[in-house]
Amino acid sequence: MDLLLEFWARVSVRNAPLPTLTVWLTIAAAALLVLVPQAWTVTRHGITIVHEGGHGLVAALGGRRLQGIRLHSDTSGLTVSRGKPRGLGMVLTLLAGYTAPALLGLGAAWMLSLGHDVGLLWALLAALALLVVQIRNWFGLWSVAVTAALVFGVTWFGSPVVQSIFALLVTAFLLIGALRTVVELQITRSRRGGGASDADQLARLSHLPGLLWVVVFIGVAGACLVGAARLLFPA
Repeated sequence: MDLLLEFWARVSVRNAPLPTLTVWLTIAAAALLVLVPQAWTVTRHGITIVHEGGHGLVAALGGRRLQGIRLHSDTSGLTVSRGKPRGLGMVLTLLAGYTAPALLGLGAAWMLSLGHDVGLLWALLAALALLVVQIRNWFGLWSVAVTAALVFGVTWFGSPVVQSIFALLVTAFLLIGALRTVVELQITRSRRGGGASDADQLARLSHLPGLLWVVVFIGVAGACLVGAARLLFPA
């Protein structure tokens, strides 16, 4: 019982707000992780984890049978589920991938606005623990394990300031990274003329242009970014 109370005290503690300069420097660092090509080739794996996790979560909630998730070294991924090949459940499952990082970023910003920086990190750890049991390849296991180890290290051993900076860094990275991945999606589509991307699969299911679905992805990412900014920087 004492251990549970101690754990709850760790999870529910409220962190003091970071200095304004530290906040902006952290956001700038997150932008660099997304915009610098050498960094993005590594950090993009984090976005892929959330992307595929979004597919898996919505597939399971929609009644589809989740068969596994694979994460690849080229930062691509694949989530396999069984169920009706058409219908609302399949549409929502496909929609969930590119929107998941932005929506998670918005939720993270909400938690930060309440001071629950440590709670956010523990929530991320719980999500990674649920995800790892669905991974079906060695690189995917390694990728999720390394990510979880990093989050756990900061959560358990970091000072309150380090925890707050890391939590904000992850939040900003998710929001900015969500936009970049959608831009990359459209660049790839324009070069290849369509294919097996989420937008193209949605186009075949809905008989609406794939570009329209890309616009939806961008709209969600942009709205989440604006919403997060309002939460973190209230007027």
